[in-house]
Amino acid sequence: MPAVPVYRKIINDIRGRIESGELKAGDKLPSIAELMQAYECSDTPVKAALGRLQDAGVLEGHQGRGVYVMGKPVQSSPGK
Repeated sequence: MPAVPVYRKIINDIRGRIESGELKAGDKLPSIAELMQAYECSDTPVKAALGRLQDAGVLEGHQGRGVYVMGKPVQSSPGK
């Protein structure tokens, strides 16, 4: 069985932390440097993981401010 790429481990970990409630909508993720240290890797897999999670609508990046957990879209219910 092939080894799981580092970026995939990071994705799985962040998704798991969101699903468990450890990370909530609006929470700021640690910096790329902090994530590199936490996952003991270079910036390449960290950036790949964050990019894929942003593409999936799980995270939202703000230039110069950081990366945040996205909130779930609010379903409007007229008359309720």
